[in-house]
Amino acid sequence: MEPRDDQAEASYTFGDRTTSDIVVRLRNEEGRDDWIYCHSKILSAKSRYFADRLSDKWPTCKILDSRYCVEVICQESDYDHHINLLRLLYVVSDDVPEDNLCHNVKNALGILSVAKQLSCPQIVTACVNYLEAVPWEEGEEEEILRIVPGIGSEAEPILARLQPVAQTAVIGIFISAFRFATSSPPLPLCDIKSSAQEQIEYMITEDDDAPLLIADEEIKLEVKECVKSLFVRFFQCLEAMSLDSEVTSKNGSFRMILSDLSWVCQILTKMEMVRDFVVTWVDTSEKLVKVVEAMETVSETVEIRVKVTEVTAKVVEAIGYGTVILPTGKRLQMVKLWLPFVRNTKPLVDSEVTKNDDDGNEAVRCKIDGEIWQALESSFVSIILALPSSDQAEILTEWLSKNGLYPDLTEAFEVWCYRSKVAKRRLGLVGGEEDENGMS
Repeated sequence: MEPRDDQAEASYTFGDRTTSDIVVRLRNEEGRDDWIYCHSKILSAKSRYFADRLSDKWPTCKILDSRYCVEVICQESDYDHHINLLRLLYVVSDDVPEDNLCHNVKNALGILSVAKQLSCPQIVTACVNYLEAVPWEEGEEEEILRIVPGIGSEAEPILARLQPVAQTAVIGIFISAFRFATSSPPLPLCDIKSSAQEQIEYMITEDDDAPLLIADEEIKLEVKECVKSLFVRFFQCLEAMSLDSEVTSKNGSFRMILSDLSWVCQILTKMEMVRDFVVTWVDTSEKLVKVVEAMETVSETVEIRVKVTEVTAKVVEAIGYGTVILPTGKRLQMVKLWLPFVRNTKPLVDSEVTKNDDDGNEAVRCKIDGEIWQALESSFVSIILALPSSDQAEILTEWLSKNGLYPDLTEAFEVWCYRSKVAKRRLGLVGGEEDENGMS
């Protein structure tokens, strides 16, 4: 069918019954049935589907009210998108911005799907350009992944931001983020640093999806260098505090480094690289405890004790549960140093939390999660029970002399009593067996 020659395309208006020469009858199974007055020249020029339906080769094109009629059957969910597409055929051009056509992601996806069905290349291009450029919500991404792959190669640009990233790029961003996360940026950048730490943890954590990155030797070497630099700054602050505790504690640098060490220990545990960290912390524990204990009990000091306790909790957990194996002397040293420290820290933290600030709000900056106290207690019990019996007796005697203050070593006490009572019998049985076998 040839379009009417006496009609100028510029004067065509969507839905104008007086000038239309074609009716698009849009129907669905739910009973909706709309007659949409259109112009064959517009539809034929911008839709291969309508060009075929209106050609002389198509025998089923019906005459309705002296106009050609083309029936289009669609789903209810796509009904409005069909109407919008027909309207867009009248306005789409290279001069019309895509955002004026699509308005939002949901609308663009619906129109894109219909444009593909009706072979409207200009509309497809406009929708692709729009979707490729605008931000998406997570729910919209799921819809994009459902619809766009079926569109064809012309829609591939939309999926570019959802494609898996090359492993070299993942490694590059991980290393850059880890360097920043263990650095000492100016105060305004601390929020960005915290975000970097959160994303690093997310990258290596296995949840519903596999970890984004599995550490190889190159990554581990870089991580070790970053942690080594962090410990250098830690030792520098510790040395400065041994000379003048107020200098470093009040400017917050020591607290910040302790926070970073706490985070690093957690990351290294997940990466199965925590041994060097634990050994370094053990070796510096005596000096660290001495410096912190010498500080006056002011708010800043309590905050530092909190941070030190958080790191120590992770270290003694690694020791107590065998993640890191240390000689007996080192393990005994850790118990003798840190048991009194955490015992003295807990009441300070508890009392600080109950204080109010100047505005009457509860001060919680020094609060330690109750799970950390419980973890410390369990870790100490595990370490103690792995020590020689005589060392256990010494530790438990000191604990009982403190009237059983935190941490609660009742479990260790009960096990020690049981083992001590049955020790001679067990050893006697072993000796008897040796005699019978002629081995004594």
